[in-house]
Amino acid sequence: MEHTYQYAWIIPFVPLPVPIAIGVGLLLFPTATKNIRRMWAFPSVFLLSIVMIFSADLAIQQINGSLSYQYVWSWTINNDFSLEFGHLIDPLTSIMSILITTVGIMVLIYSDNYMSHDQGYLRFFAYMSFFNTSMLGLVTSSNLIQIYIFWELVGMCSYLLIGFWFTRPIAANACQKAFVTNRVGDFGLLLGILGLYWITGSLEFRDLFEIVNNLIDNSGVNSLFITLCASLLFVGAVAKSAQFPLHVWLPDAMEGPTPISALIHAATMVAAGIFLIARLLPLFIGIPYIMNLISLIGILTVLLGATLALAQRDIKRSLAYSTMSQLGYIMLALGMGSYRAALFHLITHAYSKALLFLGSGSIIHSMEAVVGYSPDKSQNMALMGGLTKYVPITKTSFLLGTLSLCGIPPLACFWSKDEILNDTWLYSPIFAIIACSTAGLTAFYMFRMYLLTFEGHFHFHFQNYSGKKNSSFYSISLWGKEGLKTIKTNFLLSTVTMNNKKGSSFFSQKIYLMDENIINSLRSFITIPKFANANKGTSPYPHESDNAMLFPLLVLFLFTLFVGSIGIPFDQGGIDLDILSKWLTPSINLLHPNSNNSVDWYEFLTNAIFSVSIAYFGILIASLLYRPVYASFQNLALINSFVKMGPKRILWDKIINVIYNWSYNRGYIDVFYAKTLIKGIRGLAELIHFFDRQVIDGITNGVGVTSFFVGEGIKYVGGGRISSYLFFYLFYVSIFLFIFFIII
Repeated sequence: MEHTYQYAWIIPFVPLPVPIAIGVGLLLFPTATKNIRRMWAFPSVFLLSIVMIFSADLAIQQINGSLSYQYVWSWTINNDFSLEFGHLIDPLTSIMSILITTVGIMVLIYSDNYMSHDQGYLRFFAYMSFFNTSMLGLVTSSNLIQIYIFWELVGMCSYLLIGFWFTRPIAANACQKAFVTNRVGDFGLLLGILGLYWITGSLEFRDLFEIVNNLIDNSGVNSLFITLCASLLFVGAVAKSAQFPLHVWLPDAMEGPTPISALIHAATMVAAGIFLIARLLPLFIGIPYIMNLISLIGILTVLLGATLALAQRDIKRSLAYSTMSQLGYIMLALGMGSYRAALFHLITHAYSKALLFLGSGSIIHSMEAVVGYSPDKSQNMALMGGLTKYVPITKTSFLLGTLSLCGIPPLACFWSKDEILNDTWLYSPIFAIIACSTAGLTAFYMFRMYLLTFEGHFHFHFQNYSGKKNSSFYSISLWGKEGLKTIKTNFLLSTVTMNNKKGSSFFSQKIYLMDENIINSLRSFITIPKFANANKGTSPYPHESDNAMLFPLLVLFLFTLFVGSIGIPFDQGGIDLDILSKWLTPSINLLHPNSNNSVDWYEFLTNAIFSVSIAYFGILIASLLYRPVYASFQNLALINSFVKMGPKRILWDKIINVIYNWSYNRGYIDVFYAKTLIKGIRGLAELIHFFDRQVIDGITNGVGVTSFFVGEGIKYVGGGRISSYLFFYLFYVSIFLFIFFIII
């Protein structure tokens, strides 16, 4: 066993030959490498499968009771400074390795078909394999400096993958925005690492935990300084895991290919911040202020992500805000000290969200058969609807992922989210109310997404055959200036016509408002189109994806269906079903000695009924509002009852407008950043520029000009007569003495 652990250092480097071989091949044999480009998918999948098997073996040993293992070797030794590299194998490492490899393999298989016609196919697989190497290196690191190295490599790969289609200005700007925003967090992380090294003289995790906890217990360190260092470490996690207020890069990151969204922004890169907090939790748990800060940021992110997802029309952006909200749940659990619940939800959410992102990719792929390559149209849910009969397998898998994220039993996220909600009631009733309310919002916006996409009729077909000119659709980007040409807003099924004027501003300062009565939009939505059956069969329709893309969906379907069973917290009749607790025993005992996670059936059912009821309530509201009412006219009377003339209607309209505008404009956070940070920094830069040009350069230039004119004046005074020199000399001395005596 120790022999296996000792050679676990090879885990990060197994996928590395693929990007090296692709790079060398493109450099030396470009034509041959491009001609056999489809073969590179096989070594990518094969090598990552080896890592998956190795990680699974380590996980089995962890479950069977093996202790954590750390192996280090010195890289640099200089006097009292020693820099060591190595690998740390513990339950957290094995969990993250399995997540990275299993989701990564599915994404690679999926990408082989999804990217088959893209000219950057080889570049895509090179980036993906190097990203897997960086992420595996991150989770196996044994010290903070090693984590920081791979942390930056992960950020670099994210930059390259988000901007994969860099010829599109919006994609190029999105990757720059992600890069700059994450630099804020990375700078904080670096300062925190340096601060901890100054305090402890070590970068190894075990030494850090022991030294810091001893210093805190014995009052051997300034509490304000250690809190500051821990806060800076947390800033790095906030940026990487898209937590408020550094979340603004995540929605724009959807400009990358959809498989990237599934891998990076669902299961791996955004989980890096979660991993860092989980790794450093033994340090944070001794600093109550930091734990409170983590839980506060978590609950704010939970609520903000859910509210911003309510009115989005781009299917990938909706999933991005959902990811942000669910990561907030995990961060909240870590802040409460619920280590097991946090990692449990990390596992279940990763598989469910990967299924949803790959499902959205299948939808986009099928829509492109109708609208062509146009992200503004192929990702816009306003142009979808009625896809059930065209993509039944994708629809089934997407529905399962939606139900899982809503917290419907017995799917994966039900078990983990329910555990977090229960722990929240014990931690803070206010946080619990917000978390439970957000669970209802999650069910609402997820089912809104499902109903707009799959139910009813195919809206793009209606758009083309309605006798009206096709509108251009554009998903709002926070990078660049957009001018609103016209808005025809529909709260349930909105279509937007915009005039995109690209600019260079970091954040958009535009605020988009609803210019039509919301109720009229409701009525227009529920009106049966007269052209519903017109020209049937004359327009191309979406189609199901190829088997190579459906296979990963089916595998993730099974994961979403059964992975929640590993964390069932029951101990009945001497049979312990809680595999996850066995897996995490070393870490849980380190954080919470003598803890007991098992519950009885009665307690579990009592807690579950409440959380499931909230989820069903959100689904019910979404069904009433978004289910196509030309299939059931009963909803028409219900809507009319809400919109009767009078003060109630006016109040209802105002409430809907406020919610819609808040969500659609992303909480006005980007507008706030544009008017404060961007304008403030530019104003400061202009002030410094003015001071430099007018004051600093002015003094220098003024001295030179003054010397020139003085010299020119003196030149004409000098005539070679000594009597004149004596006269001027005595004259100026007299003036000086006169002024001197007056002042004295």
